Amino acid sequence: MEIVTVFNNNVVLARDELGREVVLAGRGVGFKARRGGEVDESLVVRRFVPADNPEAVARVLADIPPEQLTLVAELFGDAVRSLGATLPPLSVVAAADHVHQAIQRIARGESMEYPLRAEVAHLHPEELRVAERLVDRLNERLGVRLPQGEAVALAMHLFHAVTGSPSMEEAFAQSALIRQVFDLVAQTYGAAFDPDSIDAARFATHLRYFLVRARQGRQLDGEVLGVGSLLRDQHPRAHQTARHLQALLELRLGQPVSEDEITYLTLHVARLESGLRQRR
Repeated sequence: MEIVTVFNNNVVLARDELGREVVLAGRGVGFKARRGGEVDESLVVRRFVPADNPEAVARVLADIPPEQLTLVAELFGDAVRSLGATLPPLSVVAAADHVHQAIQRIARGESMEYPLRAEVAHLHPEELRVAERLVDRLNERLGVRLPQGEAVALAMHLFHAVTGSPSMEEAFAQSALIRQVFDLVAQTYGAAFDPDSIDAARFATHLRYFLVRARQGRQLDGEVLGVGSLLRDQHPRAHQTARHLQALLELRLGQPVSEDEITYLTLHVARLESGLRQRR
């Protein structure tokens, strides 16, 4: 591979055999390297192929000490896999940059407030639980004390990684859409709706993976034939609510929602209804 730009001793931008610009990280990979020279591939520890703005990715990596990048890649990777997902390489960059910025804030005596904790706990309870454990593991290995509030931001990084969102902005947009779905359900069922219930948590999980399927163009279709009509007859209010959710999702996503996906929406809303009756 040919070197395009040397950012520091540990990060270079290079051009690979396919003509793509790739960001290479590894201790010493940029030491005495020059533009146009060959990369010593034995020194490359991590390789990133950004679809957009590889120079910006390289600049971010150049600010992160190699040992921090290695540690975050290990622990954040464990966290993503514990959620049943495969680690997207660029998610490591975003998470490592966040951890590095948090460490710098601690060194400056600054604190960061995360007012969305309650919302993240409602919409992404599993990611938050894993993120809280991730903060504990980072603190055990870093020699600093990241505040537990950082788990809120790391939970969103996990959500980004698990759903495969192309950016953190997209992850927040997906989270906002899930919140709109919950708001619509709350408007339908009133104060009896409990966003902290186990059924609500399962519904949020289903919505996360529905959004992944929708973005990838592979919604469920033809897998639950006959179940939809049965649910419609047994749970008419849940089915009507699911149709309202369908309209919201189609408006926000710009694509139709399949009948199978509507059936699963009905199923989850019916479970919420059942929980409401039990609490009453």
